[in-house]
Amino acid sequence: MPILLFLLDTSASMNQRTYLGTTYLDVAKGAVEVFMKLRARDPASRGDRYMLVTFDDPPYGVKAGWKENHATFMCELKNLQASGLTTLGHALRTAFDLLNLNRLISGIDNYGQGRNPFFLEPSVIITITDGNKLTHSSGVPDELHLPLNSPLAGSELTKEPFRWDQRLFALVLRLPGAATPDNEQLGSVPTDESAITQMCEVTGGRSYCVRTQRMLNQCLESLVQKVQSGVVINFEKNGPDPPPIGEDNSVDSNRPVSSFGPQPWHSCHKLIYVRPNPKTGVPVGHWPIPESFWPDQNSPTLPPRTAHPVVRFSCVDCEPMVIDKLPFDKYELEPSPLTQYILERKSPHMCWQVFVSSSGKQNDLGHPFGYLKASTTLTCVNLFVMPYNYPVLLPLLDDFFKVHKLKPNLKWRQAFEMYLKTMPPYYLLPLKKALRMMGAPNLIADTMDCGLSYSVISYLKKLSQQVNNEH
Repeated sequence: MPILLFLLDTSASMNQRTYLGTTYLDVAKGAVEVFMKLRARDPASRGDRYMLVTFDDPPYGVKAGWKENHATFMCELKNLQASGLTTLGHALRTAFDLLNLNRLISGIDNYGQGRNPFFLEPSVIITITDGNKLTHSSGVPDELHLPLNSPLAGSELTKEPFRWDQRLFALVLRLPGAATPDNEQLGSVPTDESAITQMCEVTGGRSYCVRTQRMLNQCLESLVQKVQSGVVINFEKNGPDPPPIGEDNSVDSNRPVSSFGPQPWHSCHKLIYVRPNPKTGVPVGHWPIPESFWPDQNSPTLPPRTAHPVVRFSCVDCEPMVIDKLPFDKYELEPSPLTQYILERKSPHMCWQVFVSSSGKQNDLGHPFGYLKASTTLTCVNLFVMPYNYPVLLPLLDDFFKVHKLKPNLKWRQAFEMYLKTMPPYYLLPLKKALRMMGAPNLIADTMDCGLSYSVISYLKKLSQQVNNEH
């Protein structure tokens, strides 16, 4: 169920008129209506939830939130007026806090227990502004600052105000007041040079510099395509580049590795698509992406996490591993310089392992939790998410079923116990579930726990109840 939050600039400068004779605010309202019509063509839009936030001072900025229906949204949109200051930073914080209200109740962020891509609430924030200097009551700042002290309980658990399934896009209106520019070029719309652009890019979104009505329509068509179910991940290369591929697709280790400095594919900040299950309409998955710390039962608090996990990939070719009946999750990567680079290597039968630093007991790269692999048809790249340290677990399980026939000897049990010690404790539940599906329900003792301290578990429960009572 995508959430589409429109953040509309209602500062006094939105009363300026364009070459069309309409005000900027009229253009913004029209853009929202056009977007909704375009979006309605997609059958998936039936589950959309629309929200409306303006630049008015809190708490008056939220015009349509969780409780308001679609008719209220349309009515509030129609009645918007432009007066006041451009307090974009405060308005953005209000928008993110509104989106994050329900997350503590639903437990969707799963703090301290691994990040589940299939627990998501895909949200697109579309802000429409004239990009005037970002004024507020204490003067005109040059940069965009979001208030750090959010009134929302539990906001300290994530370093940023946004989450990995929330992306910000900005339509910055720069339509002239005089006649329409003649030299209008079709093609891609450039990003804007105002302070909001960087904020958009940090969330995995982008800005558009809109100079004409036609450009605006083009942007709206593009934005409708951006409503995707997915989460943003930072993919970072770890270790050396791979040896170049020769003409016959074999690895040519004699040819020098050509990248002297950082290449665009070394670091990509992109979505992985989380597709809903066709039968139920909701995504299904088994394994988390690990946390960047080892849970400590003696720690009274959780370390704050970054909104986007940093997933490191090693460019060493490995054979992809799977065994009968063991579930795994598969997510397609949004096209990027990284996917292009992997596809150009034309090695669909090899994969690159992925890691999260500090996820293991030792404070280093940790163990692999999956791999990146080109599809057999070389049309896309997928992230396979497996059990933690799967290169050790999968051969053990294969032996358990095929060699030991579900009756393991002492040596196997000791090896399995050793494996469990290297695995973050929050993998226990998904592993138990997987073993049950495979026909081995009693391999793991029930005495093992999730690894969080009592005070952390109590705090998370208290937050959920507090937010529930307040709203």
